[in-house]
Amino acid sequence: MRENLRTALDLAASGIPPLPLRAGKVPFGNCRRCANNACGGRPNMKTPGPCTCPAPCHAWAAATTDPDVITSGPWRHAWLRAEAVAYHPGGAGLTVVDLDNADAIAWARENLPTTQVVPTTRGEHWLYLGRTQSANAVRPGVDIKSTMAYARWLGFGTGTMTDLPEVVRALAASKPAPARSAPRLVTVPAGGAECPHRTPAFLERGIAMAQQRITDARSTIHHTVYRTFLAVLSTHGRCGCLTEDHIARLFTAAQAKGETARHCTDAWSNARTRLGL
Repeated sequence: MRENLRTALDLAASGIPPLPLRAGKVPFGNCRRCANNACGGRPNMKTPGPCTCPAPCHAWAAATTDPDVITSGPWRHAWLRAEAVAYHPGGAGLTVVDLDNADAIAWARENLPTTQVVPTTRGEHWLYLGRTQSANAVRPGVDIKSTMAYARWLGFGTGTMTDLPEVVRALAASKPAPARSAPRLVTVPAGGAECPHRTPAFLERGIAMAQQRITDARSTIHHTVYRTFLAVLSTHGRCGCLTEDHIARLFTAAQAKGETARHCTDAWSNARTRLGL
C-alpha cells in the first residue's frame, strides 16, 4: 500500500529504520530469492538465514533509513504489498517494553518510570531512549524489543520519552539466549601434507583484512559480518589454519560494531553450513 511506503519514508527521514510486514505481522523476505524462506532463514523470519543478496533482506536486519533502498526494486514492491509497518527499535537507539495486557500495564505503572506510551491492540508499548538486548516473556505479558528485534509501528503515542531504566536492562539480562556451542574448527585433512595457507604472513593478512572490513562497515553490519565470516572460512575453513584466537579476533571486531555473541555464533555457523563444513 502506498500509504505504508510513505510512512516508511517518513520514519527513515526521522532516523527510525522501518521494515514491511505482511498479513499476520510477519516480515517479508524482501527479495525473490528469499521468498517463502527459500534461503534458509528461520521460519519466523526474525533471524536472517545464509542469504546471498546484496543486503540483508529479513526482518530487523532489513530495516534501513536509506530512502534509495526503500524505494528500489524488490524493496519497493514489498512495501507496496505490505499490510503494516514495523521498525527496528535498536537501530533507532530505542527500547520498546511491550505490555500485552492490563496486568502487565499495571505492573509497568508501579515499577517503571513514566515515558512515551503507544496504545496497541491488546495493551501498550512503552518507549525508552537507549538500546538493550531483546527478550520475550521477561514477566507475564511483558516482552522487551530493542536489538535484533522488530516492533509494529503504531504512531508516536503520547508523553515524553525518558532514558532506559536499569530495571528493564536487568529484566532483559535475566532471559539470556539459550547456550550455543562454540564454533567447531575444521581439522587439517588427512594425508599429512603441510597446509598451503600456513604461511604466517598470508594468514595474518587475511585475518587483519577481515577485521578491518567489519570495522569499516557503516551500514548493513549484520550482512557484512556474515559475508566476512564466509570469505574467511572459504579460504581457511577446510585446512585447519584457523585457531580459536583467529575466531576470537573476528568475533571481537563484530561485537565492537554492536553484534551480540549469539549473533556472531549464528553467523559463523550459517557460513559453515553454506560451505558444507
